[in-house]
Amino acid sequence: MTGLRRALWAIAGAGALILAIQIVLIASADFAPDRGLWIALDIVAGGGFVGVGLFAWSRRPDNRVGALMVATGFTWFLGMFGLTEPAFLFTIGILFNNLFLGPAIQLLLGFPTGRLASRLDRELTIAAYLAVTVAYLPLILTFDPSTKTGCEGCPENVFLIQSSPDFASAWGDALSVLSVAILLGVLCRLVGRWRRATPPMRRVVTPQFIAGALLMAMLTVLLIVDLGGAQLSASVYYIALIPFAAVPYLFLGSLIQARMLRGGAVSELVARIGGPLRDDELRAALARALNDPSVELAYWLPESGSYVDPDGERIELPDDDSGRSVYHVTLEGERVAALIHDPLLLDEPELIDAVGAAAALALERERLDAELRAKVGELRESRARLISIGLAERRRMERDLHDGAQQRLVSLALDLRLARAAAREEPERAEELLDGAGEELERALGELRELARGLHPAVLSDRGLDPAVDALASRAPLQVEVIERLGERVAEPVELAAYFVVAEALTNVAKYAQANRAVVRLGRENGRVVVEVADDGIGGADAERGTGLRGLADRVVALGGRFEIASRRGEGTTVKARIPCE
Repeated sequence: MTGLRRALWAIAGAGALILAIQIVLIASADFAPDRGLWIALDIVAGGGFVGVGLFAWSRRPDNRVGALMVATGFTWFLGMFGLTEPAFLFTIGILFNNLFLGPAIQLLLGFPTGRLASRLDRELTIAAYLAVTVAYLPLILTFDPSTKTGCEGCPENVFLIQSSPDFASAWGDALSVLSVAILLGVLCRLVGRWRRATPPMRRVVTPQFIAGALLMAMLTVLLIVDLGGAQLSASVYYIALIPFAAVPYLFLGSLIQARMLRGGAVSELVARIGGPLRDDELRAALARALNDPSVELAYWLPESGSYVDPDGERIELPDDDSGRSVYHVTLEGERVAALIHDPLLLDEPELIDAVGAAAALALERERLDAELRAKVGELRESRARLISIGLAERRRMERDLHDGAQQRLVSLALDLRLARAAAREEPERAEELLDGAGEELERALGELRELARGLHPAVLSDRGLDPAVDALASRAPLQVEVIERLGERVAEPVELAAYFVVAEALTNVAKYAQANRAVVRLGRENGRVVVEVADDGIGGADAERGTGLRGLADRVVALGGRFEIASRRGEGTTVKARIPCE
């Protein structure tokens, strides 16, 4: 920054020196008409563009507007040498008489960033530069100032090769037609951009666009009148330059106004958010303070690592290609919310910083409300899914009982009747039937025990979570290592939820993961039981695609916990649940 500051001071010194030299040379040029007026224009227009441009450049080095203003001022100075008597400087001034229009048009089309956003803007800018540079060369090589009416006593053209008034006149007319087309194109682009601009953009660009549009329109009229052969007084040309000279001062005024409005907007915002706010009042207050009706709010939920809208619905922040920008609001170093806003506000970082700081506490209050709404929504959805899963489980149990234990018990009852009937006449037959009945009874009891284990494992009730998890690991059809254990009993609903997380995760590993090994970890962190099951399988698990993991997530959420799955393709799967236990 120190190097830039030195460079800007050097540019300022060069501009002041050129302006001082021009004032002396123009004042002493006997051939120049209205010398006092031109000196005033030189100071106001050239000096204004250079001075305001340097201020803008130092304030926002990453924005090209300041540099373009400085370039416009210096190219204006080049053209003003056409009013001085040294022949070489006079010729340079004639050659670059209209060069200032090139950077001026680039400045208008690129405002407020200084960057040309569309292909048409770039083409118009290139055409303007060519019209005021390359297209002027044939004219300067054939133009003899002494043949021009009103230029008696003018210095000679040092670049003159052969005087050809007819060619110079025809070439000048052709150049005027090209210039009219360029000026009208720029005028249409300014009008179109203003009509499509958002309210914050209009607030910034309106003064400059009005001045630019007036300049384009008045220069177009002057060229058309000149093509028609009519003679206009010099005062008309001076009037046409007023909008041009006003551009830097309008820009400076907008900077001062923005600084004043910034303080007023923040004060009004603080006053409005000091009391209780109804629905959407905070967003509306922020929109007024930023002058951006499109502002949206997203609240940060640290537990889930996601953003939600004011209704608690999860949302994704826009990316850089969406045409929107994001400002993150923090309170005491902690993330609170994000403001989704018009990218133009990036040109006023002090405003958005001040608004964000002023609204941080109110946004924290709203964030807590949004977090509560999000949890209520999750609980409502998980409850509905749990009811649905419960009904499905009940139907499954009815089917299992009907197809399994119930059929075996019916078969057992039939065998007992047959054995009773055969007991006296066929004792051997009765003994076979009783043996078969005993085996059927054992199988029925086994199925009932398996069914009961799915409802509530006996080992979990009798001995706790650690032995129950060890039992699951020992029954798994792959190597399972329990590397950490809880070491104590916790509430029964927490133990049951943790047990089923491990059971379902290991079942999925065995069925789908194609894994060789799984690791189970139990522990306590910040008042929560943490259950983690990781495998070295193929990954790709998704809780949304199956009822098993989705049901586990709902069971955990219903207890106020968080359920997470990390499962990238080829990198295995990690299932993690955090369940409050205090």
